[in-house]
Amino acid sequence: MPPATPRRTVLTAALAAAAGTAAAGVPASAADAAESCAGTGPRAGSDACADTPGRAPAPGLVDNRFWSTYTDWRCGTPAGTRAVAGHRPGLVIDTPAGRTDHTDPHTGVTSTWEYAVWTSPVHTSTVPATEVIASWNAHTPPGTWLQVELRGAYGDGTETPWFVMGRWAAGDADIRRTSVDGQGDGRASVWTDTFAVDDPASGLRLVSYRLRLTLHRRPGTTLTPLVWRVGAMASDIPDRFTVPASEPGLDHELVVPRYSQNTHIGQYPEYDNGGEAWCSPTSSQMIVEYWGRRPSPEDLAWVNPAFADPQVCHAARFTYDYQYEGCGNWPFNAAYAATYPDLNAVVTRLRSLTELETLIRAGIPVITSQSFRKEELTGAGYGTSGHLMTAIGFTPAGDVIANDPASPSNEAVRRVYRRREWENIWLRTKRYNASGKVVSGTGGVCYLYWPDRPTPAQRKALDAVGVR
Repeated sequence: MPPATPRRTVLTAALAAAAGTAAAGVPASAADAAESCAGTGPRAGSDACADTPGRAPAPGLVDNRFWSTYTDWRCGTPAGTRAVAGHRPGLVIDTPAGRTDHTDPHTGVTSTWEYAVWTSPVHTSTVPATEVIASWNAHTPPGTWLQVELRGAYGDGTETPWFVMGRWAAGDADIRRTSVDGQGDGRASVWTDTFAVDDPASGLRLVSYRLRLTLHRRPGTTLTPLVWRVGAMASDIPDRFTVPASEPGLDHELVVPRYSQNTHIGQYPEYDNGGEAWCSPTSSQMIVEYWGRRPSPEDLAWVNPAFADPQVCHAARFTYDYQYEGCGNWPFNAAYAATYPDLNAVVTRLRSLTELETLIRAGIPVITSQSFRKEELTGAGYGTSGHLMTAIGFTPAGDVIANDPASPSNEAVRRVYRRREWENIWLRTKRYNASGKVVSGTGGVCYLYWPDRPTPAQRKALDAVGVR
């Protein structure tokens, strides 16, 4: 059985045809207030609030910008939010900006919520971008949830509307976590979790953007989400069927727990039925546990006790995107990982296996996204239109050691794949499917999870690939 349902192949085919309107879920009064004073926060104009360019793994390819420090939160524009200091600085509701009614499209239930808004400073990307993917790390206690939006400026000076990049809660009792379909301005569209220029060949690029956080809570309570990190990866990866080969530079393997997605076939149809659809949460759970975190017995009490590895079922439930109807939403997986104590998580892109070696050398495994025909990856035994696996090391010859959840058992999860094959299927942006049709590749997309207090070597490795 091939792992993962189609995930990204719709992008290339659908981009030119897409159109729609942005679905901004913030009441107009709050949105207008935040927008009208964007860039005029309590420290606006100070050196501390100057836009800091992202660290790019390679010129012209990737730009990362994440807000996570106390100064970062102070430099944004609040409308009812407040920055909090401490070991892990964050953003909370202070005095709500107002109330709003929200109808959950997946339950039909309308509820009233208090809300507060934070708008980031404008970030000018080092890379005029064709794609942008936001990610965030937050705690949302029961009775709270958050929304993340993006608004950008094109190179011709025009702006996008506010696009919803996700409505999210760690749990699923208050709202159904969801992406939002049907968003576009005739020049760019949002595909599940990815802002993408409709026609990159036109030369149109997004040159800057802002992010907007709207925090919600039950009226009359003191509850609040706590957001530790929000940001985005902007990129302009050229069309390519192949990439240059990198030279092997590491012989090292990390000891990472092994879980098979296929042992869960048929489990929990409401979360996309286990098996081939669970590659992303299975990979996420492996890395969460590599860092010494896992759900408690109380967390897992809902899982059928007859099922092995209940933590994988747990990860599937709490990464599930009710609009996408699957567990493969990239930022939702990162946000799930960051619900565990003192873990950071982002979605980004890497340039080569050399950068992957840099992270693994420092003890940081990497969850990678790729698609390929069966004959393109020797030893896989399957083909896929979209799949997540975890790179955990390299052999003396430089081949890739991966925990591949598309395996019949936990014991079979560890695989060794040929370096050149694996590098190409991960980093390319174009490929031929089994029918000979040109479809998209992911261009080096990956999830990075790491502890809030990394070692100096880990911090240096993350900085080297543009993440901080």
